[in-house]
Amino acid sequence: MKVSYKRSVAVLLAVVLSAGAAAGVSRPVYAETTLERLQKAKVEKEKTEDAKEDTEDRKESLEITKNSLLGQLSTLNDELAQVSTNLEGIEADITVKEAEIEQTEAELEEAIRVQDEQYANMKIRIKAMYEQGGSEGYLGILFSSVSFSEFLNKSDYIDRIHAYDRKMLQQFQDTRKYVEETKARLNEELVALNGLKAEAEAEKSRVAGLVDQTSANVSSYKNQIADAEATIDALESMIDEQEQDIAALQKQYEEELAKSRLAAKSKWRDISEVTFEEGDRKLMANIIYCEAGAEPYEGQVAVGAVVINRVLSSVYPNTVVGVVYQNRQFSPVASGRLALALANDSATASCYKAADEAMSGVTNVGQRVYFRTPIPGLEGLRIGGHIFY
Repeated sequence: MKVSYKRSVAVLLAVVLSAGAAAGVSRPVYAETTLERLQKAKVEKEKTEDAKEDTEDRKESLEITKNSLLGQLSTLNDELAQVSTNLEGIEADITVKEAEIEQTEAELEEAIRVQDEQYANMKIRIKAMYEQGGSEGYLGILFSSVSFSEFLNKSDYIDRIHAYDRKMLQQFQDTRKYVEETKARLNEELVALNGLKAEAEAEKSRVAGLVDQTSANVSSYKNQIADAEATIDALESMIDEQEQDIAALQKQYEEELAKSRLAAKSKWRDISEVTFEEGDRKLMANIIYCEAGAEPYEGQVAVGAVVINRVLSSVYPNTVVGVVYQNRQFSPVASGRLALALANDSATASCYKAADEAMSGVTNVGQRVYFRTPIPGLEGLRIGGHIFY
């Protein structure tokens, strides 16, 4: 209903403005009554309460998301700690493996050195045998024996030397092979460990990135929650102020209703008892112009009649000036529009004619002392775009 009413008013104003422009009449500024201000204040309070409720809902949603992120962050930190521990273990294994490879390389170098030394010694012995045995070599040594016993001894000696050389050569070859195979195995293990290290570092980087991102998200949500809380506090303060305004307007409205009822029952002067001052006619015509310049003539007379009714009632000031400038009664006074209209004497001939009729005692609103644009629930006499009550 409120939306429909606002749209109706908007359409009505558009029609009035179009008509006024066509007739060369400026747009009027209608008085905003206490009732209208009270209703607007209640609507604004409802909007503020809705905004507060929406903000509280948003804050609750942010809290839920933030708490979820904190849970994720805790899990990620645990995961990061585990990955870091694993990485430290892998790095320790790599250090040990590198030390083993270094030791193995030293052993390999020693094995090669001993093998080369043994081979060199063997060549020296072989050379010496050849030199001792002449051109026949081993055979020369054997056949140089002077007895069979010496022959056997020399043969046994040569066999033992050959056996020793073969044994040592085979031993060093086996050692060298073992060391080389060990080094190859250790290098393979080192490659595997480096691969695991690379994977662990990548995983650590990934998890650390997630931790940073999640921490940033948590911080962002905390900031949003703080903003929401500040907004809620501001809206609560606004609601408090609006409630005070509503209470004040409600009190004022009730006072105006009481005054309106009192005016209807109060003593009324006759128009003949009123002495109009110089400038009252111009003031009347221009307040009519500001309030009903685009209204039909009957509506202009009605606005003028409301002013004169207040002058005649003992409840209101007894002069046109007193009525028009009474505090918070006619919005064109507060807005400065009346002052501008008076300065330019903007009132039309129709407004002056309506002022003359009203000041002569003509009324088409009875003893009604209020008017405003129509709103649901307000009963009264409708003339043009106003309800008189």
